[in-house]
Amino acid sequence: MSLHKLTAGTGYTYLTRQVAAHDRAGGPRTTLATYYSERGETPGRWVGSGMSGIDGLAVGDEVTAQQMRLLFGFGLHPLAELREESLQGPGLSERDYRAARRLGVPYKVYTSGATAFQVEVAQRIEEHAASLGHPRDYPVAAADRARIRSQVATEFFRAEHGRDPRDARELSGAVAKLSRPRTSAVGGFDLTFSPVKSVSTLWAVAPPDVAVQVELAHHDAVTDALAFIEKQALYSREGTNGVRQVDVTGLVAAAFRHRDSRAGDPDLHTHVAVANKVQTLSGKWLAIDGRILFKAKVAASETYNTALEKHLRTLGCPMIPGHEFWVFQATSWGLLWRSRISCGVLYPSPE
Repeated sequence: MSLHKLTAGTGYTYLTRQVAAHDRAGGPRTTLATYYSERGETPGRWVGSGMSGIDGLAVGDEVTAQQMRLLFGFGLHPLAELREESLQGPGLSERDYRAARRLGVPYKVYTSGATAFQVEVAQRIEEHAASLGHPRDYPVAAADRARIRSQVATEFFRAEHGRDPRDARELSGAVAKLSRPRTSAVGGFDLTFSPVKSVSTLWAVAPPDVAVQVELAHHDAVTDALAFIEKQALYSREGTNGVRQVDVTGLVAAAFRHRDSRAGDPDLHTHVAVANKVQTLSGKWLAIDGRILFKAKVAASETYNTALEKHLRTLGCPMIPGHEFWVFQATSWGLLWRSRISCGVLYPSPE
C-alpha cells in the first residue's frame, strides 16, 4: 500500500483525470460516468464506516465526479447542491443553506500562489521604476530590488512582532518565511493497494472463474486493510492546537479498482481516496490526524499483503491436485523471473 496526500481545490482531479481514467494522463477531462461507460471499467464506489454520517449516500453507492469535486475539492457534503435545492419552507436563511452543504469547516483553497509580502514587494518595485521615469515593468537593478525587499520584510516583521529584526540573520529568516507560498489544505489521501506481480499475472492468465476469485481475494484484502486503519490508525484532534486526540466513526472514502498499469500490462490494483473528513463520536466533522495515518503506513501495507495471501489460500484448486505450472514474466530490465503456482497458491521462485 502506498500513501499520498491530495490537496484541496484541484487536487481531486488527479483521481478523475488519471486514477479514474486507467491511470493514464492526458486527454480531455471527462466525468467518471462517461469514462466508465466508454471504457467498460467498474465504477468507483463509496466505502468506509464513516459513510453512515453522510446523509443520502451509503457504502456501495456509485461515485460521481460532482460528488468528488464537492467533498475532495472543497470539503463540503458530496450532495451539497442537492441538499440545498431540497430545502423548503419560509424564512430560510444563509445559515440554513450553509448547514445543508457543510461537513465541518470547508477546506482553505488558495487560487493564487503569491503571498501578501510578494505582492507588496512587486508593487513597490514597480513604483520605484516609475519614480525613475521608466515604465512600471522596467527592469530594476538587483541591489534596488534587494533593498525594497528588505524594507518590506522589516515592516511586516514589525507589524507581527512589535519590533525590528535584531540582525541580518533574523531579517533573512523573515524574508524566507514571508516568501513561502501558501498551500491549500489537505483534501484527502490516496491509498493504493497493489498485489505482487505474480498475483496480477495469475489473474490475467487464469480461467475466468479463477480470475474472479483472485479479484475477490484482492478486494477482501483491501477491505481488511481499511478495517485495520479504521481500528488502529484513524483519529482526529480537537482543542487549542489539536491538544486532544479523539476517536472517530470511520473513513469516508471512494474506491476505484483498476486492472492494468500505465504501460498496459496486467496490474490489478485499487485506489482508495480517503476524504480528510471524519466524524467524532460527538457528531463533529473534523480533519484526520495525518501523523498517525502516515506512521501506520507500513503496518497497513503488511496487513493487506498478509490478508491477500490468506484469501488466496482459500481458493479452490484451479488445476489437478498435485500438479503445478510456472508463470514467466519479463521485467523492465529484460530479465526473466518465474513463479510456481499450485492449487491457487503462488510460490516465488528462488532462482
